[in-house]
Amino acid sequence: MIDTRIETFLTLCRVMNYRRTAELLNMTQPAVTQHIQYLEKFYGCRLFIYDGKSLKMTDEAQILKKYSENIVYQEKKLKIQLKEKKGCALAIGATKTIGEYVIAEHIAEYLKEPSNSISVNVDNTEHLLESLSKGELDFALIEGSFDRAHYKSRVYRKEPFVGLCGAGHPFAGETVAPDKLWKETLILREEGSGTRNILAQLLAGSNYSFGEFDRVTTVSSFGLITKLLEKGSGITFSYRAVGEKNNALAEFKVNGWDIFREFNYVYLDTPYSEHAVKYFESFRK
Repeated sequence: MIDTRIETFLTLCRVMNYRRTAELLNMTQPAVTQHIQYLEKFYGCRLFIYDGKSLKMTDEAQILKKYSENIVYQEKKLKIQLKEKKGCALAIGATKTIGEYVIAEHIAEYLKEPSNSISVNVDNTEHLLESLSKGELDFALIEGSFDRAHYKSRVYRKEPFVGLCGAGHPFAGETVAPDKLWKETLILREEGSGTRNILAQLLAGSNYSFGEFDRVTTVSSFGLITKLLEKGSGITFSYRAVGEKNNALAEFKVNGWDIFREFNYVYLDTPYSEHAVKYFESFRK
């Protein structure tokens, strides 16, 4: 059983506010303070300090947080394992490109085992890592960056980052110079998305920005983006998986841009997590 003081500690780590922590846990604020003070006395270190009016975690708190997240997750998996006799029930996360274009066949293979079950949360990296830290996911498949000091990981696959356009576009199948791009309508994912950030970094490396393009359109749905590309409404940049099975789309390359990114399993450093990743991976063709 998890000590309630650890649960208080993790909640405070998440919201970084004593009053809000008390509200979430249906406790008094002095009780929250007592729980933290107990842990500080038990472990012999400060866990939180104030920098002006801002509450900050100490380095020791970061270590305790990682340990605590792991034991909370293992406690949840132990309860499930004691109740279940057969099969494997996974709760996984996936970023949008992976969830919508990469793992369907893999999940289908996993579900061919009648005793297996799975729930899949497709969301952005930030939300998935938060769910992972809370012990709500066994692992997440992530296309973007993450804190490698806080999570374990292994490569799922490496994916090219390419230009995409309609099959009838002049760029289709071609390699173009960067200055040929600027007269195009650029269709981007929303701010904070992995593909948008990669393109921003590529442009910045050559002292360019999104402002070079004649027109920029922001669309949060890959499905809508691909429909617009099919109709010749612009170009985009994404992972190859988004367009590789769509005959109405075509790839193009940009001189000097030869980019690959890793898709990774990301998970807590626990035996249950390691087993979940290995078991799921065993169903991949």
